[in-house]
Amino acid sequence: MTTKLLSEISTNISSGLTPLRSNAEFWENGTIPWLKTEQLGEKYIYETNEHISEAALKKTSIKLFPENSLSIAMYGEGKTRGNLSILKEAMATNQACCNVAIDPEKADFEYVYYFLKTQYDKLRNLSSGVRKNLNSNDIKNYPIRLPVNLDSQKKIANVLKALDKKIELNNRINAELEALAKTLYDYWFVQFDFPDDSPQGQGKPYKTSGGKMVYNPTLKREIPQGWDVRPITDCCDIVDCLHSKKPEQNFVSPDYFLLQLENIRDDGLIDVNSKYFVSQEDYANWTSRIEVKKHDVVMTNAGRIAAFAQIPFEVKCGIGRNITAIRPHDICPNYFFSCLSGFDIQSQILTNLDHGAFFKSFNVKGIKALNIVRPSDEIEEEFEKLVSPIIEKRQKAILENHRLINLRDWLLPMLMNGQVTVGEAS
Repeated sequence: MTTKLLSEISTNISSGLTPLRSNAEFWENGTIPWLKTEQLGEKYIYETNEHISEAALKKTSIKLFPENSLSIAMYGEGKTRGNLSILKEAMATNQACCNVAIDPEKADFEYVYYFLKTQYDKLRNLSSGVRKNLNSNDIKNYPIRLPVNLDSQKKIANVLKALDKKIELNNRINAELEALAKTLYDYWFVQFDFPDDSPQGQGKPYKTSGGKMVYNPTLKREIPQGWDVRPITDCCDIVDCLHSKKPEQNFVSPDYFLLQLENIRDDGLIDVNSKYFVSQEDYANWTSRIEVKKHDVVMTNAGRIAAFAQIPFEVKCGIGRNITAIRPHDICPNYFFSCLSGFDIQSQILTNLDHGAFFKSFNVKGIKALNIVRPSDEIEEEFEKLVSPIIEKRQKAILENHRLINLRDWLLPMLMNGQVTVGEAS
């Protein structure tokens, strides 16, 4: 192993620029990707949220940074500062991004990316000033530890890259499964074209083939004849969190942990990687009546209001502050879970928000005021049979990613320190 300054293994290190927002010529009909730090954190950046025009490139000092450049966030008091990504297209960036073009004859850009991932906290601690910002000189002079042999660098990067590719594949599969489940729900319970197995329907789509619809005063719209709208409390128990201060201990035992707001993903799944571990004693005190079970749905009461996720398996897990557990009992659990992302529930959530003096919240009172569309038992059970394997596959992929991420994060510092070698790496 040897140590080089980042500037010694790079062809260019510089920050970007923001063209004048007031000059429409720089922004209208933009075709050039323009990156902001809020997008940094994912390994690869293929596309940006904003684009600038050719005129901005010609009439200002803004630069295009080449494909495979590293981009590092210099600003941000939250988690943003120190995040980095690899640019997979030539693009411009704002001034908060420090962009590093690695010299391919001196270092492997993937290896340098992985090394800098292990330096997140150290990079952040270099920041200075009232706003705690990094600057380009901090990054230029940052020491990079790497094997002298370029091939050895690539071998190390390839091991980590193989794990990341599998994680990315699982994420793509999960996104497709999520879309499939939502499409199925929409077809059956929004368009009401579930298979009508009555003698009149003969398996045809219900509404399209003339199935009778009746007006429901609670939802203020039509639903199929024979269906009902019932309070959530008829089919679910609402388990509020304890409002005492959470235990101070952290990472005590992997057998006991509390579910926090950050564990609840936007796609309805639980992130099992960020656990708040506690002692068995604290766990017993905290979870005396709020230990979650398989198929419980946990919902946030503040912050990301009404974000929800389903507990995928039996686990020793309690719920932390600002989280409510909803436990289905007289309803198919995956049908109920699917309902929560539907228009009816989402519109009710907006209506039932508590507008406090300082922020909005969605508390137990609001949850208990929700109403659920209940189809016939046959329709609900048939939908459950179809959607359950989809949801289970998504949950298995998340668990596999959890193991892969743990393996990658365990290997990463050991490979970078030379404690573990790959082939001829040293």
